[in-house]
Order: sequence, then structure tokens, then C-alpha cells
Amino acid sequence: MLQLQTIREKKDEIASALQKRNIDATSLLNGILQLDEKRRATQTELDSKLAESNKISKEIGMLFKSGKAEEASVLKEKTGVLKEDSKRLGEELNAVAEELRHLLYQIPNVPHESVPAGNTDEDNEEIFKEGDIPTLVDGALPHWELAKKYDIIDFELGVKIAGAGFPVYKGKGARLQRALISYFLDKNAEAGYTEMQVPHLVNEASGLGTGQLPDKEGQMYHVGGDDLYLIPTAEVPVTNLFRDEILNEKNFPICYTAYTPCFRREAGSYGAHVRGLNRLHQFDKVEIVRVEHPENSYKALDGMVEHVKYILRELKLPYRILRLCGGDLGFTSALTFDFEVFSTAQDRWLEISSVSNFETYQANRLKLRFKDENGKSQLAHTLNGSALALPRVLAGILENYQTADGIDIPEVLVPYCGFDKID
Repeated sequence: MLQLQTIREKKDEIASALQKRNIDATSLLNGILQLDEKRRATQTELDSKLAESNKISKEIGMLFKSGKAEEASVLKEKTGVLKEDSKRLGEELNAVAEELRHLLYQIPNVPHESVPAGNTDEDNEEIFKEGDIPTLVDGALPHWELAKKYDIIDFELGVKIAGAGFPVYKGKGARLQRALISYFLDKNAEAGYTEMQVPHLVNEASGLGTGQLPDKEGQMYHVGGDDLYLIPTAEVPVTNLFRDEILNEKNFPICYTAYTPCFRREAGSYGAHVRGLNRLHQFDKVEIVRVEHPENSYKALDGMVEHVKYILRELKLPYRILRLCGGDLGFTSALTFDFEVFSTAQDRWLEISSVSNFETYQANRLKLRFKDENGKSQLAHTLNGSALALPRVLAGILENYQTADGIDIPEVLVPYCGFDKID
């Protein structure tokens, strides 16, 4: 959420920057400022009424002590009117504040200056590519056919139990899945991230804090009876560990990693491009989250990008990195780099990680602050990234490592799997 003070001081700059997202926010920003003026005027009037009421209450006490009961009674009537006015103004202030908060939730984060303009994912900027695309054997299969051939993932059984998008991993498929989770967590720990185990359901305040709520795209699963939400990513519970916290500057950097299942409705996702593991309602992901000093957050973002690159090099998967354009940038992000693995059998790129800097956007919602060396309170910067999301990494491994007599396991995963081939 953008800070009101920033909107007051830089309204035109914000409106211009949001045009990269193809959003004309001028009228909305004007509406926010007008409502903020009303809020401040109401607050000033309320403060004045309360101060006058407190002053008169003291006078009443002194009059009673002086035996001037009649004069005290007259003033008591006046305090009654002031209390009614204060109550009315308090209700108005709450209503205006709620309306203002609702409008602020509609403004996305301001894109970083390096974000390219564009409308769709076709306008994203490729900034790096690495790895050789393998030449597959004749008759190479996409991963959903390989899964059936070697009986390692059962999509139809998942449909029977829950519905489309809930696969069942079997035998070596399940062990490879577990191996990837352990490998990712170990790599993150080696890089200085503290492993956490967090809830897989969150309350509304947590969803609001990281920007998943209000849910504009209908992607979150809601447990109505308990008013809880299944997490779409570990980013939500991990980042909310710091909600309403005031940190010390010496605490930075804070680096956490967590494995969780993730749940997304993926409303409106149909077609061949979402077959198999390409798009799921439940999937596993290992996340990295950082809370940083504002002066260091972009250096930290570069470090996160290098970390994911290192993992993909060890897996020996061909990949590329995209800088997302304004039209494809996530609502809460200031700058995002997407990693994509090339699926040789499908002849297309598959997104397997997003690494983002949210600057103060989430921290403002979370009320996540720190004390600087002068004792002044400031908003921290939050960052997160996938390291990594399993389904498409697994799809890339199955397809790119297939041979005429089975599927080889990447060398780095063999100690975790306990086998070097699926046949």
C-alpha cells in the first residue's frame, strides 16, 4: 500500500509511473487526497471537541468543590452536547478512514524505474539465458505422457479424489518430489536462509498484509466456516511473521526459507498450455523471503537472482531470466524477475520462479518498521522469491532428461533420491 504522505508529495510522479502498468490512476489519486483532507479535517474537529470537553470537565470539578453546583450543572449540559458531537465525529472518522483504506488498496505498487513499458508477457525483457537445450531421442514425450508411461504421477486419480489440478505422485515420482524439496531447502540454508515451518492457512489480516486480499482475481481458496484462507505461497505466512513489528536496524538482513504446499484456484485457466504439471490447484514450493534495510534491498534482490541461477546451474536445466514489463508486473511488486526453464518436449518456456522487491508496499500494510541509528521509525523493504516451485521444475527434469530407456536423474539430486534413473 502506498503511503499517504508519498501520494501527497508525489501524486503526479506516481500517476506517471503507473502508466507503465497501463493504469490511469489520476482520478483515483485525486479521490484519495480529497478523502484524506476530509479525514484530517474531521480528526481536527474531533480533537478540538475532546479538548474542550476535557477542559470543561476540569472546570466542573472545581465548581463543585467551590459549592457552585448550579454553574456546574449548566456546564454538564454543555459537556453532554460535546460528547454527542464527539461520538458522531468519531463514527464519521471511522467511516472515512475505512473508505480511504479501501481506495488505497486499489492502487498497485509503483514500478521501479527499470521496469519496461508493455501490456502482456510478450513485452517482458529477456536479460539472461544459460544452458544448452538438449537434443531428445526420437519419439520424446511431454511430461504428462512420461508420468503415465513410468507410473510416477497419476492425474486421473487426483481427479477422482479432488478434481483436476490435484495430481497424485507415486513411487519414484513421490521420492523425486521429496528430493527436490530437501535439495532446495538445503541450498537455501547454505546461502544463509533460516528454515521455517509455517501454517498453511492464514487469517484475513495476513492476506491483507501481503496484498493477496482483496482477492481481485478470485485465486484464493476461502474456508468460510473459519474465515481462513489456504495460502497461495509461503510468502504470506512467512512475511506476516513481522506484521506489527518494530525491528532494530542491526537485525538486517532477515532471511527465511520455507517449504509449503500452495493452493490456487487458477480461475479461467484452460487449454493445452495448462496440461499436466503446467498449471495446478495444489503444488509444492520452497520460498525465500527477505526483510531488508531500504538502502540494501536492490543489492539483496540481485543476490536472490544469483542464488536461483546457481540452483538451476546445478540442476543443469536450460533457463532464461525475464524482467517483467509494467503490464505483467504483480500488483504488489516494484520489480520482478521471472525465471523460465525450457521444456524441450513441449518446445516452450515454463515459468519456475519469480523474484521480487516490494519496497515499502507490503511493509506499509503490515506496519513493519525498524528503528534507524537515530531512533527514527522507518518502513522496511520486503522481498521474496521461489527457490523453487516444483511442478514445472519437475516437468523440465522429466522432459529434458528423458532417454530411450528411461529418465535420468540430475546428478545433484541422486543422493537425495537414492536412485539415478526412472525406468
